[in-house]
Amino acid sequence: MVETLPQVTIGEDERLDLENLATGAFHPVRGFMTREETLSVAQEMRLPSGAVWTIPILLQLQERPRVGKGDQVVLTHREKPVALLQVEDAYELDLKTLSRQVFGTESEDHPGVKKLLAKGPYALGGRVEVLAWRPRGPLEKTPDEVQALFQQRGWRKVVAFQTRNAPHRAHEYLIRLGLELADGVLVHPILGAKKEDDFPTEVIVKAYQTLIEGFLPGERVVLFGLATPMRYAGPREAVFHALVRKNFGATHFLVGRDHAGAGDFYDPYAAHRIFDQLPPLGIEIVKVKAVFHCPLCGGIASENTCPDHHRERRTSISMTKVRFLLREGKTPPAELVRPELIPILQEGV
Repeated sequence: MVETLPQVTIGEDERLDLENLATGAFHPVRGFMTREETLSVAQEMRLPSGAVWTIPILLQLQERPRVGKGDQVVLTHREKPVALLQVEDAYELDLKTLSRQVFGTESEDHPGVKKLLAKGPYALGGRVEVLAWRPRGPLEKTPDEVQALFQQRGWRKVVAFQTRNAPHRAHEYLIRLGLELADGVLVHPILGAKKEDDFPTEVIVKAYQTLIEGFLPGERVVLFGLATPMRYAGPREAVFHALVRKNFGATHFLVGRDHAGAGDFYDPYAAHRIFDQLPPLGIEIVKVKAVFHCPLCGGIASENTCPDHHRERRTSISMTKVRFLLREGKTPPAELVRPELIPILQEGV
């Protein structure tokens, strides 16, 4: 039967997202979004049901589809059938308007906007049925599997830590903060596509494994991965990340400075303020301000813990700075990143 159905070729991003739809990682979203769902999310940060959701989950096409509501379509990836789509809507997107609403800009200098525009102005919406699952790596677990592990370990409070980057000292500070608040911490890096100047996924994972094994209580920290691309949608993506981690069983979610940002497109604390505009999400948001090294405090501090010592003496911590130093052939100081991680990070520059 599959052989007789129309086929639509999808990319890696869509392959990952259809599996997240199927496993419940994107609950309450249950399929690629229809026009009504897309407009509701873009304009109101709500699904038509009223449930909070902030990022459109789209199946975009370059050409107008020759199918419509009620049709079944085979989604193929690398010339292999991977899923069935029950078409509920076939429609055209206003990509410029959608970019402004979701990313706050039309600029193609924004990596999320660039990708959205490149994928095409048409879309199919509907429920998906997976025909062939990807081989999963050891860090890829479904929400049910992760929740079962938490239950097995007796973790009632779980702090989720989102990252798209290898760990520097500020990341470590946030993880330790999570350990003070909860029974355990879920370190949950993005495994899907990222910007070209971000570290490769394998380097990120290896660095976190080294950090956890050598410097954190391994029995209270778990490292799994979230197989979805980065959107770089700043505050809206912070909400998306929180909702997804709730589906994995987290009770708390860390949001730091410029969460999911890119360049200077977002105010550093826009991702804090957006949660004030929304009803309770069923997961507690732990907002952390800028983290830096302060010699007068004697180590890593934040805007909430440093008594406003001489700001010019603070060492700001960012992976952009770490990558720059590594590409210049220089060794980042221990105030920025643990020396034990430097050889791993050098593999990714």
